[in-house]
Amino acid sequence: MQSATKPILYSFRRCPYAIRARLAIKVSGTAVVLREVVLRDKPAALIAASRKATVPVLQLPDGTVLEESLDIMRWALNIHDPQGWLRVEEADEVQAWVKLNDGPFKALLDGYKYASRHAGRSAHDYRDEAMALMLKPMNTRLAERRFLLRDSSSLADIALLPFVRQFAACDKAWFESARLTRVQGWLTQLTTTPLFESVMSKFSPWRPGDAAGDPMLT
Repeated sequence: MQSATKPILYSFRRCPYAIRARLAIKVSGTAVVLREVVLRDKPAALIAASRKATVPVLQLPDGTVLEESLDIMRWALNIHDPQGWLRVEEADEVQAWVKLNDGPFKALLDGYKYASRHAGRSAHDYRDEAMALMLKPMNTRLAERRFLLRDSSSLADIALLPFVRQFAACDKAWFESARLTRVQGWLTQLTTTPLFESVMSKFSPWRPGDAAGDPMLT
């Protein structure tokens, strides 16, 4: 069986953490078994593999389990990194961007998306704070180069991409009219590639014993 000899990736199509993991795996050309998960009905196999039971989770044939999206990205890129996303000398700067994104920016993004759940703050409050924290500094940085660290994409760009994409989708008309020309161009560049489109394909939720077998992400 494929799942006995190939790494297994538990994923959810729209999850930004899973998207960035799939992008790194896809660009590396590493073949993995893809299991699409319904988050409200997580399969027992995912829970057995990871106590955290949140996607993405990568289970390797030797039993090793990677539970963090950045660890999965680095695992894939250490196998093969044809676009040069992973550079040792950029590690500190990548970490700074990812820390900002995965911490305070993600919290503000969730507030922006689900403002009705939070009394006392409007969606615009969260949006404006996220702009000041992340989007405006990104726009300034992108005025100096095509991507965040250089004139070619890096791990930082790919790690942040799915979250900025979510931010833009909260209010597309507003985002398109905002003074974020560089960020808008950066987002378009990265989301209109065959690579990005290939990792956003729709799959039916995985169930053990599916007659069609597990799809592959290669």
